[in-house]
Amino acid sequence: MLFQNRNSFSNATEKSNVRLKSSSVATKPFLFSSKKTAMNGLNKLNQTQASSTIGQKSSFISSSTKLNDKSLSSPLLLPNKSLSIPSYVSTSSSVSVKSTATAVKPAFPNAPLDPRRVAPLLYFQNQRVHSLTEYGKDVIRSMSDWANKDLPRYLRSPKEMWQPSDLLPDPKDPYFLDQVRELRKESAKLSPEYFVVLVGDMITEEALPSYLNMINTLDETRDETGASNTPWARWAREWTAEENRHGDILNKYLYLSGRVDMHSVEITVQRLISNGLDPKLENNPYLCFLYTSFQERATKVCHGSTARLAKDVENPALAKMCGLIASDESRHEMAYQAIVQQFFDRDPDGAMLAFADMMHKGITMPAHLLDDMWHPKNNPGSPGLFHDYSAVANRIGVYTTSDYADIVEYLVKKWKVADVKVESGEAAQAQEYLMQHSARIRKLSNLQMERYRREQLKGKSRKVRFNWIHKEAVTI
Repeated sequence: MLFQNRNSFSNATEKSNVRLKSSSVATKPFLFSSKKTAMNGLNKLNQTQASSTIGQKSSFISSSTKLNDKSLSSPLLLPNKSLSIPSYVSTSSSVSVKSTATAVKPAFPNAPLDPRRVAPLLYFQNQRVHSLTEYGKDVIRSMSDWANKDLPRYLRSPKEMWQPSDLLPDPKDPYFLDQVRELRKESAKLSPEYFVVLVGDMITEEALPSYLNMINTLDETRDETGASNTPWARWAREWTAEENRHGDILNKYLYLSGRVDMHSVEITVQRLISNGLDPKLENNPYLCFLYTSFQERATKVCHGSTARLAKDVENPALAKMCGLIASDESRHEMAYQAIVQQFFDRDPDGAMLAFADMMHKGITMPAHLLDDMWHPKNNPGSPGLFHDYSAVANRIGVYTTSDYADIVEYLVKKWKVADVKVESGEAAQAQEYLMQHSARIRKLSNLQMERYRREQLKGKSRKVRFNWIHKEAVTI
């Protein structure tokens, strides 16, 4: 939940030192210079298509993308280039189709191209959408029985689970006010920086409507009616119901603590939900469930860290709350990782390309559009509220760039990426990219830590005021 917005990468990539690979489709310019020429090119689509599986970019080629320590304006700034959209693509509300007269060469030129593995090139307001191939749709459909049988194992009955009221002062208890005073006494032990992170975590959890909306944009797995009885729709609703308890309990705790400006917090929640989120998933369940596999583990790490810090200052009640949330996130990450494992079992090439695509884009976490309608105006030079919130999280050790690298490494091992047998040259290149990716992130982390040390020695630390904590300033 704490990664920098990918838009910040555009300037950083011009000055880099760490060599990465990028998708050829993402960076290669198309030959058409007008909409008319582009539409004429559609006549050639059946004869010439880009070699691609499951809607991912066709290959990962060497690029001049580099990054140096001066580019690290955020603790979680990762290299990325925005998808290059040709000028002829419409920015209206309609979906536009594009084709190219010079298709990317397949890995095996003499082999016939399976048209069912070719992804449609559709764009909506300059962003790729509906990239799942016909082959990918068949894979998702083939998983229906598995999803119906296996996904419920990662859920719990409401009667068996903790509820927020179990862990907070009971208003019916005659000693309720005494309990609230004790809660406030314990919360006073926590630093302002801790409350910045806890508020950011709570707001991210409260933006749950956006996450269900995101899942319901996916081809083949969306809930078509709002109460569909398909295994995918049931999973999405029940996962959402479990997650809803997280924001609920943190919100109530913060309210009772008296340490935060709840009006400012509530404005931020409303703004985040209205802004939505855009992790570049292309309506593609392969990309989405890779994203959630990463994001749920990152959330578990974050809540586990806040639990540890609360325990360190002898606040057992809050430590228990955050620990229970982390435990829920652990079950949820296992469910999403099990889904992706099925992708690797049933479609190794498609899963490999999807994994590499999401890693190349960078995992932008759900709160990347945070806005409290106050922060930028009152912190001149600030890159934004989300950037500063994640910088505080990094500084107090709740979530760091090193944690990002750990998650990449964990997932590569979890899905045994090194042992997956792929067929296409593009998938093999993606596999090589993934095997080296965590090492790249660790290099960035080392550069970042060195820069921080230099800035501390020079006394260049920056003070930032957060409206969430009554406009108090903290060091980042």
